[in-house]
Amino acid sequence: MKHSIGVDIGGTKIQFATVDPEGRIVHRHLIPTEAHLGPKQVMDKVMIGIDALASLYPSLNEIEGIGIGSAGQINFRTGAVEFAGDTMPGWTGTEIRRDVEQRFRKPVYVDNDVNVIAVAEKVFGAGRNYNSFVCLALGTGLGGAIVEAGQLVRGYFGGAGELGHVSVDFNGPRCGSCGNNGCIELYASGTGIARLGSIALEGSSAEHGWEANSRSIIQAWLQGEPLAAEVMDQVIRALGAAIAGFIHMFNPEAVIIGGGVSETGRVFFERLDQAVQARTSTAMYKACKLLPAYVGADAGVIGAAAQIWYHGDF
Repeated sequence: MKHSIGVDIGGTKIQFATVDPEGRIVHRHLIPTEAHLGPKQVMDKVMIGIDALASLYPSLNEIEGIGIGSAGQINFRTGAVEFAGDTMPGWTGTEIRRDVEQRFRKPVYVDNDVNVIAVAEKVFGAGRNYNSFVCLALGTGLGGAIVEAGQLVRGYFGGAGELGHVSVDFNGPRCGSCGNNGCIELYASGTGIARLGSIALEGSSAEHGWEANSRSIIQAWLQGEPLAAEVMDQVIRALGAAIAGFIHMFNPEAVIIGGGVSETGRVFFERLDQAVQARTSTAMYKACKLLPAYVGADAGVIGAAAQIWYHGDF
């Protein structure tokens, strides 16, 4: 049984794994991205990491191919980065597929990091029983992917699914990544929650026992702290409004939510479901399930590797 190598390139870390066709990780390792040092340094790390995994096999013939998921808007035909935000300085224009193919002489597939999470969830996880679903990743930022009729919706070059940059408030703050106002990423991502928390603390003279970061705010909310509850109420209302819009737009069977913020657990999903229901037409709400991601923190690297066998067509 041949394995594939998966690479998940994020703004903070790069995860590598060899994966079998059943989605099981055989070998893995993780290194910091250090994206601030520039794209050449990132690509050097990608090459070194792939080489390290390949060296565990007697021959490259044991490796069927290399799948890569990357932050940014990826041209799925060429495997190049069409656009990347501030978390990956200089990453725009990087020819990921070309460079990796030249180095390893293996089939290489490259896609957006949330698209490959959708691949993992469709093949191995919460999306297995659905041909139409929206996948959201609530992490440092907020990414999205759309599966329709069993295929990823890609748009013209592969940029479809930038759901984090759908506005929920046209009078809201300006997004530094896309230029829009009131993007959902400014409210329901890790950095968005921290932003709202910072505003709340600045407007309060009392001591609240939490810091302006998403982990601290969520923990305080779960413990019943009133100001943290106000922050999370904004987060859930904004995310609920966005998801209601996605349901009306795509009429999906499911909305699958992963990422660090979603790992808050049952209380988060119950509150979010209430917010979605309040904003969605009855028939469409009843037809759609709100589900936590199943594959979890490894979805990016497993989905990246799974591109070798499925690459967005299931």
